[in-house]
Amino acid sequence: MMLIIIAGVSITPIINNYRDGSVMRTIAHDQHGEARQVLHLSEKQPPPAPAPAAGQVRARVLSRPIHPGDLAGVRGLPDAPQRRFATPRIPGLEGMGVVDTIGAGVRHLRPGQRVAFFPVPGAWSELLTAPADLVVPVPEGVDDETAALMLVNPLTLLRAVEDAQHSQAGPVVQTAAGSSVGRLASAAALEHGIPLVNLVRSGPGAQTLRQRFPDLPTVSTADADWRTQVRDAAGGRGAQVVLDAVGGSLTGEPAGLLDDGGTLITYGQLGSGSTPLESLVLTPRALTVRGVSIGRWMSRTPEERAEDVAFASRLAATAPELFEVAASYDLADFAKAVGHVRRPGKSGTVLLTSPAP
Repeated sequence: MMLIIIAGVSITPIINNYRDGSVMRTIAHDQHGEARQVLHLSEKQPPPAPAPAAGQVRARVLSRPIHPGDLAGVRGLPDAPQRRFATPRIPGLEGMGVVDTIGAGVRHLRPGQRVAFFPVPGAWSELLTAPADLVVPVPEGVDDETAALMLVNPLTLLRAVEDAQHSQAGPVVQTAAGSSVGRLASAAALEHGIPLVNLVRSGPGAQTLRQRFPDLPTVSTADADWRTQVRDAAGGRGAQVVLDAVGGSLTGEPAGLLDDGGTLITYGQLGSGSTPLESLVLTPRALTVRGVSIGRWMSRTPEERAEDVAFASRLAATAPELFEVAASYDLADFAKAVGHVRRPGKSGTVLLTSPAP
């Protein structure tokens, strides 16, 4: 699960009708608020729309994940007024589908091809138009569920770590390492040569993760000396970066693992409550707290983004078990799906699906 913030990304989904005139479904909201209260399902037959412009592709969306960041975007900023929008907004940034039509100049895609896309706002619709360079062919043998999840997490987390390291590689600790996102981060760390130390809550969980990633040290916080174990695994020093998926009132624990001058990257909301920033002793220790931004990944060079996409595609093909699905719901059952996202102890990502054409 990830909390993703759009920053500097201006990509507008273009919603169109199916060629055969059948009803197209869309989930949208015209004001901020709790998802189950403000989201609504629209079923309509819009008038014919023009073909995709040059460099664009239109796709029928078959599956899309519900990320915590999607729900945060629906909810709006904490304590901010719940304003209404002149034009309804469609959540979702990631998903998979089948190419419907391509615009001029698009060479790597063809109609009927299975594709994944990210970051393209408007994924919670059954048809959208996107820049072709944000649409990726699904590798042979990768199922639809895995394809719907294969881009966002591998593309954003480790690049955020690299930014925080400032080209000086040092030890990195991640919390909730046994989660689906944590396992993806472990695979990406091995690919990029990042010295990662994994934290889990139980001894059995630690043993399972050690079997999956024997080259990465894993520590259980159920051990009385777990902090000492983390420091030993980090070479006798504090961590340069901590990837924290827990947040809330427990933020002080991972922040305490940092070396002076280190960075806490917070991207999840598994915990409850909140931690006052002053309790983290930021100033005397020169600590940095930051989130994960899609905009920063989009600012990478085309070569770097292509490298990241190639890695994500390869990971989906060779280790699909890392892309865990908690459950799939039809688009019309979005309220049940949102409720499932918030279940305590949920493992994996909840998907919203549409029938294949």
